[in-house]
Amino acid sequence: MGRRIAIVEDEPAIRENYADVFSRQGYQVSTYANRPDALAAFRTRLPDLALIDIGLEDEAEGGFDLCRELRSLSPTVPIIFLTARDSDLDAVSGLRLGADDYLTKDISLPHLTARIAALFRRMEALAAPPVAEEVLERGPLRLDLKRMAAHWRDRPLELTLTEFWMVHSIVRHPGHVRSRDRLMEDASTVVDATTITSYIKRIRRKFAALDPAFDCIETVHGLGYRWKCPG
Repeated sequence: MGRRIAIVEDEPAIRENYADVFSRQGYQVSTYANRPDALAAFRTRLPDLALIDIGLEDEAEGGFDLCRELRSLSPTVPIIFLTARDSDLDAVSGLRLGADDYLTKDISLPHLTARIAALFRRMEALAAPPVAEEVLERGPLRLDLKRMAAHWRDRPLELTLTEFWMVHSIVRHPGHVRSRDRLMEDASTVVDATTITSYIKRIRRKFAALDPAFDCIETVHGLGYRWKCPG
């Protein structure tokens, strides 16, 4: 059975065009014109991936609200913003809310479908049982690469897919500086340096929520970030 994609877009022609493309590729597609309808459906059954516009009918930032609500239902379901709004402020806001990608509507359909396929490839690891060599441990940090699950001091660390791979990139070689470009490459995302900084702040806050003394991710000014804790 194909993966389930939810499209939340208030322009009928655009919504149906994307739905037709994804359906022909074997995905199951559900479409919604507004935030309340989408949220009601998500509360009944989560999609495998949500594609969300920002402006939804009479809600100028309904997509942002929906992202926040969907992320509260699931910390891992992939969320992509697909919007005509191309400002850095909107992109940073969307990613800060927990989206895994932020794309503008001028993206080509082949590029869009490739980004979606890449996210689904990472999701496939969730269904496989863990094996020893696919679990990375650094002191109190444990990353299960197959399940994409993170734990800090045996407590679940709720990371989005992009955040997970950024953490993995940093801790894989403790003491080595990972540049912002390398973090983008390892997380399969394309954003600006400011957004990478926002991601790191968000990751630090999540660690700190579990451990107020957390201080393992060091900023190396002008170069990037490194994992400085032993283990």
